[in-house]
Amino acid sequence: MADESDNDFGFAPPPFKADEALVQIKRALRDLKLAERGNAYELRGKRVVELAPEPGAIAVKIARKLALTPEWDRQTVQSAAAQRKLLDEVKKRLARWEQED
Repeated sequence: MADESDNDFGFAPPPFKADEALVQIKRALRDLKLAERGNAYELRGKRVVELAPEPGAIAVKIARKLALTPEWDRQTVQSAAAQRKLLDEVKKRLARWEQED
C-alpha cells in the first residue's frame, strides 16, 4: 500500500518554465515601481533586487536593507510557489523600507 503522503491524486504541478517566470517577475517588479537596470531593480537609485537566469531556475538576490552597498539574501526560484513567495517577500521589504524613511 502506498504511503498517503506520496498520493498526489493523479495531479502533478505544471512544469516550471523559468523563462516565462522571469518575464512575470520582471513585470511584477516594474508594477511595484522599481526601476529596471539590466538584471537589477532599484528603489530611489539603490539596488534592491537582482535576477540571474539559470537552467530551469532563477537565482535571486534581495537586499536586506535599503543601502548603496546592500547585504544580500539569496533565493532560487524553481516553482510557481517559490515565485509567489519571492514577490510577497519583495512587497514586505518595500513596505518596511517605506516606513523606515
